[in-house]
Amino acid sequence: MKEQLYTIPVNDEFDKDCECPVCGMYHSLQEAAVDFTMGPSYMEDDIRMETNKTGFCDKHVKLLYKNQNRLGLALILQTHTEQVIKNAEKLARGGRAPGGLFKKRETSGVKAYMDDLDASCYICNRMANTFERYLVTIFYLYGSDETFRKKFAACKGFCNRHYAMLYEMAPRQLSGRDCEEFTAVLNRVYIENLKRVRDDLEWFVDKFDHMHVNDPWKNSKDALQRTIQKLNSVPADTL
Repeated sequence: MKEQLYTIPVNDEFDKDCECPVCGMYHSLQEAAVDFTMGPSYMEDDIRMETNKTGFCDKHVKLLYKNQNRLGLALILQTHTEQVIKNAEKLARGGRAPGGLFKKRETSGVKAYMDDLDASCYICNRMANTFERYLVTIFYLYGSDETFRKKFAACKGFCNRHYAMLYEMAPRQLSGRDCEEFTAVLNRVYIENLKRVRDDLEWFVDKFDHMHVNDPWKNSKDALQRTIQKLNSVPADTL
């Protein structure tokens, strides 16, 4: 069964002591996509055609830059820039759509192209299908594997973004009582663990008060990093 291909990485992330297993899946895929893009593949014609067309989002172009293969990135962006110039020149020659005081002006070809370009990213596209399969596999395992159900119920919850994704997907992946049970467990682990992190952050703040300077840190030393992960989907170990 095809889903079996995805069970190992999903189980591996739920086995880790982390604030959001889905963040771990996403960032593993992201690292692999960046490494692939900056490896020998960037010289392949089919890959270059795609990067020329889509470019990269703000977040991923920064990661590509940090990859240190500056020549590779320069070559990718050089041909992408040439493609943008070619398209922009063609659209600019078309001029503006006619409009008047009482006539709604349609979005110009230039604006529509730039909006599409700004919203497109080769790295995002490369990750999308596999990440979707990882999410589907969570539901597959929850419905078929008692060990995974216990693991899910005992996890440290999820970040806001991935909690919402799982909540939204549940009715499409599970039915009846299974969906109700999953949703109840999902809500519990999310809220309970967000409160846990909130309490740790509160003690982190209190430790800066001279009254608590000699008190133990408890579990609050990395509370700020863990709170950022819960709220912004940035794994604590990447900060």
